[in-house]
Amino acid sequence: MRTLATLRERDHRLTRRMAAWESPWARRLLPPVEEAAQRTKLWWAAAVLMAACGGGRGRRAAVAGITAMTVAELLSNGVAKQLVERRRPPEEWIPHDDVEDRPDSSSFPSGHTAAAVAFTAAVAPSWPPAGAACAVPAALVAVERVHSGAHYPSDVAVGAAVGAMAAALVRKAPGLLARSAPGLLARRVPGLPVRHRFRP
Repeated sequence: MRTLATLRERDHRLTRRMAAWESPWARRLLPPVEEAAQRTKLWWAAAVLMAACGGGRGRRAAVAGITAMTVAELLSNGVAKQLVERRRPPEEWIPHDDVEDRPDSSSFPSGHTAAAVAFTAAVAPSWPPAGAACAVPAALVAVERVHSGAHYPSDVAVGAAVGAMAAALVRKAPGLLARSAPGLLARRVPGLPVRHRFRP
């Protein structure tokens, strides 16, 4: 219990510190990042650009990114937020007007961060330079979610973990399906030798 209390106290302290960050470049850069990330517009635009300019590799990266992002949003917004009810950071901790635009849903986890990390982590194996380029706005999204008062750092950390897990699932899904397909087909055609069940 003492460890949990310590972690909670540090989480709250870091929230207040990041929300009070008044760097001029941060105040100019983070609000546009937040606007671009709303409803995943930033990542859809990135996927369209990759598909249009990257040939087959770009299209594969775009499909992987969008698929992973969809899975991450389902896990974070459709599952985790329904199971864990957590209030947003108190308004008095946030010394700027961004706090007025916060959603009313549960703070835990950060769906924006989950989507950003999922998209970036899924794109990187297919097209590493594009993944590296996406990592910059993804990191800015994570910072912005705390700076705006929408989330605690722990919400962002768990959102990032959800995004990474969604990307891993999307990468491994084809292999898992390929390995499980023979067994599924064998159960549908009982009594046949295995070597005959998959003959075209």
